[in-house]
Amino acid sequence: MSTIEEGALGALTGLSLGDALGMPTQSMSPAAIHETYGRVDTLRDAIADQPIAPGMPAGSVTDDTEQTLIVADLIIKGRGRIDSEQFAKRLLAWEDDMKSRGSLDLLGPSTKLALEQVRRGADITTTGRTGTTNGAAMRVTPVGIANSPEDIRRLANRIYESCRVTHDTTAGFQSAALIATTVSLGLEGMTVRQALSESLRLVPAMAASGAWTPKASVPARARQAMRLSEEFSDEDDFEHHLIEDCGTSVESNESVAAAFALAWRFADDPQSALLTAVNLGGDTDTIAAMTGAMTGACTGPEAFDRALCSQVASISHLDLQKPARSLIALREQNAN
Repeated sequence: MSTIEEGALGALTGLSLGDALGMPTQSMSPAAIHETYGRVDTLRDAIADQPIAPGMPAGSVTDDTEQTLIVADLIIKGRGRIDSEQFAKRLLAWEDDMKSRGSLDLLGPSTKLALEQVRRGADITTTGRTGTTNGAAMRVTPVGIANSPEDIRRLANRIYESCRVTHDTTAGFQSAALIATTVSLGLEGMTVRQALSESLRLVPAMAASGAWTPKASVPARARQAMRLSEEFSDEDDFEHHLIEDCGTSVESNESVAAAFALAWRFADDPQSALLTAVNLGGDTDTIAAMTGAMTGACTGPEAFDRALCSQVASISHLDLQKPARSLIALREQNAN
């Protein structure tokens, strides 16, 4: 069991490590990953024709970590709140900077569609009504750190602030809520499995936020994936069925569900959860990042390989302790 401070740092550390481990395999098929890298069991350089991150050095993080830190900064500067207009401006500026550096690691499909509408002058209260992918979930961890689950209404409101501009749908909100609530519960001292289970109880009971979509329920798919994680003793069988029966795409009801399955199966071994995630194919960096955030919140940073975490911090110029401390300070202020 970790302290709140260890949980906050563990969540951000697990997120960034999972992101960096998945960087070279993102958007690739399982067969292509195996043919190119073999079994990925450490940080790797991306190959020159990697579809999203060509040639990026081992230890580099992607949009998952960078946008998470944007959210953290907005929360800290907003004293707990996220200003929607500022959020949109920061994300647009981030993508413009990435383009200027020649990067292909740009905004995801839902965020891109919403922010292009913002760029054209659309009302930001209407731009996220089709967003069902995992962009809001991948960057929501700071909301879970900064807000205690004791005030579930405030937690839900803060989560909604983080996804309204780009993922203002039931799927977008619930996917972000599942990650943030699990992180928040982990900081309170819950084990990984306790936090996952309680999150799946709390989130469907939150007041409905966001536009309805015909996509399958994210909490329902997460429950199914967790059950799936217990059906197979053989790791190869588990991975095969997770890929085939759950899916690993950018859709929230696949990627968030996969993260829940991995966190549940490897609750006592978060490092293995991340390594399994990055070999699945599909949105590997985001699935690993979300898995790392949830497990790290419950276990602290010591659950992850220290040398690999140091490499990520060095290569990607990360100082995670500073935002972790500031977010915890906000959490404590809200509790008083």
